[in-house]
Amino acid sequence: MLQIKYHWCLRTLALLSAATFLIQAQPPNPGQPAPAQGQNPQRPPDNTNPQPPSIPRELPQDAIRPNYVLGPNDQVLVRARDVEEINEKPFRIDAEGNINLPLLGRIRAGGMTVQELETDLDRRLREYVREPQVIITVVQFRSEPVFFVGAFRNPGIYPLQGRRTLVEMLTAIGGLQPNASRHIKVTRRAEYGSIPLPNALDDPEKKISTVEISMGSLRENVNPAEDILLQPYDVVSVERAEMVYINGEVGRVSGLELGERDSISISQALTLSGGFARDAKRDRVRVLRPIENTNLRAEIEIDVKRIYEGKDNDFPLLPNDLLYVPRSYKRTVWTTIGQLAVQNLPFIIATVALR
Repeated sequence: MLQIKYHWCLRTLALLSAATFLIQAQPPNPGQPAPAQGQNPQRPPDNTNPQPPSIPRELPQDAIRPNYVLGPNDQVLVRARDVEEINEKPFRIDAEGNINLPLLGRIRAGGMTVQELETDLDRRLREYVREPQVIITVVQFRSEPVFFVGAFRNPGIYPLQGRRTLVEMLTAIGGLQPNASRHIKVTRRAEYGSIPLPNALDDPEKKISTVEISMGSLRENVNPAEDILLQPYDVVSVERAEMVYINGEVGRVSGLELGERDSISISQALTLSGGFARDAKRDRVRVLRPIENTNLRAEIEIDVKRIYEGKDNDFPLLPNDLLYVPRSYKRTVWTTIGQLAVQNLPFIIATVALR
């Protein structure tokens, strides 16, 4: 019996070897290359239908905002790869808003943004060059510009035509983004004089005058002094809204925007972040406050328990403060003991009853 099973196993191995040899000996399918050694035969080679590599479009450092609207007497420098007739050459927009370019002739440019003109020239030049990659830089403005930088709805460079106030220009560009700070900064070149506000700061070394203006003051007053007349090359900038940060044993770790407020109290911040967690150490909450011109933070210990009891004044959190609520390990231990006691209460009662 054992001899029969032995011969049956030998015949099975022989048949399997023959089948494997026949499969490997089959020629490759016509029109399909044989797989290379070590390559999975069920996957096509990685270089099937190769795509040409995309060339990243890098803007030069002196490129202005792409939403600047071009107009008569603006002078632009056109960069177009492999188009020697116009590459790195300046062209002026005439009084009718047109620009005359070699190869392309007279085309409309006035009223278009820099980005729109780039797209239009790129489309036109494709008749002559495969990938022109047009980049336009305004090298001379039709009038003195003002710069809006940061969290505005439409930041960019805008021509200062006539006497324009800060509020007029803010309205023209769409105002601030929802998450913008409610304090804006105006920087002015010294050659145009100091900014006429009492809190303006003059820097003789940098030859600039700067001032911080509250958006609340601009809105609330009918004719506020902060609504200054803008001067050529003024830079109006705004950061994102300043925040305070809540971490540790709280209902929700979060960052809170101050908006138009200069500060927020600890009790308000804790309420907005879901209050204390179960194991919070309420009498030793820490405020970590940034130290100016360093990466360090000063530690301020606050007994919030006394604040809630009305024994201490509430504490104000300033921009970029970190409120950290530590864990009370004593409370954690007693909570754990209580949970274990509750879980084992039926067993304890049964043991006492048996006694």
